Amino acid sequence: MPPRVISLVDTDRCDTWTRYRAGLCDSCHAHCCTMPLEVPLPDLVRLGWVDAFEAEHVEPRLIARRLLKARLIAHYSPKHGLFTLARRANGDCQLLHPDTRRCTVYEQRPETCRLHPQKKSPRPGWCPYGARALAAG
Repeated sequence: MPPRVISLVDTDRCDTWTRYRAGLCDSCHAHCCTMPLEVPLPDLVRLGWVDAFEAEHVEPRLIARRLLKARLIAHYSPKHGLFTLARRANGDCQLLHPDTRRCTVYEQRPETCRLHPQKKSPRPGWCPYGARALAAG
């Protein structure tokens, strides 16, 4: 299998992003899936990492402690009630398939992912698009 050539996209510089249009994700290298992802507790329930009973009856900080130990989250912000999902060493979201660059839990994906980039984005309507490319050879 030829090595991949990943187009460099600066996800931190929204002024370099591409205006979103339908179908753009089909040819993208999933650069948005390298950005930190903060999710509320209901998203963790949807993912199946927390059950509904636990979400209702256990303090979020205790849930966070368990998820940190399991390396599912990297951080919990009690002030905002948000959990930052852990990422792989290369910066990819842990839910992203490493070869296909597609979400492995698409039907259960967090609300932020469902609304990105149209509504939930540092720059709504724009995305850090980077074309998939394979090296010749």
